Amino acid sequence: MELIFFTVLMMATMGLSTTTSFNVMQYGAAGDGKTNDSPAFQKAWKDVCLSKSVISRLIIPAGKTFLLKPITFTGPCKSKYIYFQLSGNIVAPNSKSEYKGYHVNTWLGFSYVNGLIISGRGTIDGRGSAWWPQPCLGNASPNTECRGPTALTLYRCYRFAIKGLTHLNPARSHITLTSCKNGVISNVRIIAPGDSPNTDGIDISGSRNIQVLNSFIGTGDDCIAISAGSSIIKIAGITCGPGHGISIGSLGTRGETDIVEDVHVQNCTLTETLTGVRIKTWQGGIGYARRITFDKIRFVRANNPIIIDQFYCPNGVDCQNKTEAIKVSDVTYKGITGTSLMDKVINLSCDQNLGCSNIVFDRVYIASAVAGMKVYSFCHNAHGRATHTKPNLNCLLR
Repeated sequence: MELIFFTVLMMATMGLSTTTSFNVMQYGAAGDGKTNDSPAFQKAWKDVCLSKSVISRLIIPAGKTFLLKPITFTGPCKSKYIYFQLSGNIVAPNSKSEYKGYHVNTWLGFSYVNGLIISGRGTIDGRGSAWWPQPCLGNASPNTECRGPTALTLYRCYRFAIKGLTHLNPARSHITLTSCKNGVISNVRIIAPGDSPNTDGIDISGSRNIQVLNSFIGTGDDCIAISAGSSIIKIAGITCGPGHGISIGSLGTRGETDIVEDVHVQNCTLTETLTGVRIKTWQGGIGYARRITFDKIRFVRANNPIIIDQFYCPNGVDCQNKTEAIKVSDVTYKGITGTSLMDKVINLSCDQNLGCSNIVFDRVYIASAVAGMKVYSFCHNAHGRATHTKPNLNCLLR
């Protein structure tokens, strides 16, 4: 996918005959950061999507700032590749009132666009601080006014790439992938204050064959969250912090059937995150999380570095005991080092009836970042093996 991306990008940049370009300024965009440029973008997108060139390029020029109200770019398009060249800046409305009359689940959306490439040195600024003082908590309805829009959503997009952009301060998540396939996100910068609620960096759900590579994510919630229906996910070269770490889940909310499999997280550094690498499932769920590997992870003053939590109930409200559970198995932690601000550095809290199976630790060394504090491991019905691990995992059942 990376090779295809660079080949297409080179062809588009060189302006080869297979490429047709459309500049939003030619469609009436003001680019002054004050005028609503959504109508101009929609007009330009219509021509981009109808173009029969191998590559259709939508140009958002440098030196301009474009104010967009909630907008969705819809396919399928006729070109094999759609190149969204973001050299300038895109900003969201400043206040909640400016969203009145719009469906606010998503601010910038791409739906059914295959061969999509979003690339450039531009910035996507969600200006979401107006939404942060009263965030939705727990299982609040998505229709409540507290739930702001995700900044950028890709829905049912195949063969896509997002590269080089800076994403700032969304009302909710920065980037969400839903029911997508064969995509790469690389060399992006994702930034929001550490206390901004619900501002996940990248959320992946119902998606397959996705790579997130060589990026910086510092935000107020999960740096990356992989949820139900996702498989063949590779995460590598991520610097995370502030934030809540890299998470699988949560899975099995309200007794749902959820699956996640074949997730590989490697060569990542997590600094002063609320949690490190974790798997979280609700009691009563059905399905499985399996074949998950955390390899060469480095913690710097992290809280709760390694967690499997099959009793996930974040707000302590209506936490019910159920006999059903998401099955967690074939999880490997290897080549992991670093320091923790908490004394419980490995926490494997597995379901009483089902438990966790084939949990493997190899060369895992986590020490205290606090002088004089001893660190320890905890297990509840976790089965597997550990070699060269400190603190020791004598609690791990065979």
